[in-house]
Amino acid sequence: MAELTYLDAGKAALAEEMRRDSTVWALGEDLGRGGVFGQYRGMIDEFGPDRIADTPISEATIMGAAVGAALVGTRPVVEMRFSDFALCAVDELVNQAAKNRYMFGGQGRVPMVVRQPMGMWRSSAAQHSQSLENWYVHVPGLVVIAPSTPDDNYGLLKAAIRCDDPVVYLEHKDLWPAADEVSVGAEPHEIGKARLARAGSDLTIVTWSKMTQVCVVAAEKLSANGIDAEIVDLRSLWPWDKEMVLESAGRTGRVLVVHEAVQVGGFGAEIAATVAEEIGIPVRRLGGPRIPVAYSPPLEDMFRIGADDIVDAIEKMNA
Repeated sequence: MAELTYLDAGKAALAEEMRRDSTVWALGEDLGRGGVFGQYRGMIDEFGPDRIADTPISEATIMGAAVGAALVGTRPVVEMRFSDFALCAVDELVNQAAKNRYMFGGQGRVPMVVRQPMGMWRSSAAQHSQSLENWYVHVPGLVVIAPSTPDDNYGLLKAAIRCDDPVVYLEHKDLWPAADEVSVGAEPHEIGKARLARAGSDLTIVTWSKMTQVCVVAAEKLSANGIDAEIVDLRSLWPWDKEMVLESAGRTGRVLVVHEAVQVGGFGAEIAATVAEEIGIPVRRLGGPRIPVAYSPPLEDMFRIGADDIVDAIEKMNA
């Protein structure tokens, strides 16, 4: 075990996979300089410019090159800098990478990872703050992962790199400095398996990414009011761990789904509908309002979901 930040855990995972497998390489803008957040810092010194490859400022070019490279036998890790920028390459990802195995009867595979730093971070405004995970969950052929802890960023990135299908890998920008124990050298985590972030008996909170940490704070506040909340951190959004969610929901009798993404059309609706259809218990959603994220900190806070918002939503469920 070693204490690493969320950022350094991801860097360690990528470096280990590149040492293990010579077909793994990374490409994107300014990776040789360390990447926009420093998540590739120093890697070019070990692996050189052929495996830590700087590209033109063209997301479509980056993604298209990665799709082709994956089809001929390598395992590219695509860096999109911000999840918002990946929208410039959505055809290459959604119409080419996601559909290739199906359309060609399994003759081709696209084993690539698309790293998309997501979410709200330091007044980054409307074009650099989005959480668009529901878009990718909707697309058949894509695996979607959103880790919330340093250990998960380590174990799940290793799993994503070894996956034979295209993976949209969403790392929350606000989690980069978060530090915790990481099982360095351990085997990859299992894709599609949720993590029980907190055991409880009175209701189930289903969440992922940064909201997991916020929900833990909310649960401690609820505990002081005599409400014992269980927290299921999905980690993997597709496939998602329906078995764990339904088991927890059936035991506690109520569910709140929390995500930072806009609530309208969010992935929380799929989870809520599944719970309602499968076991028919009370279920609610809490997500962001359908507005652009502002640059101004006070306006940004109107979009941000905090622990008190979660506590308020749960207390209303109890009323």
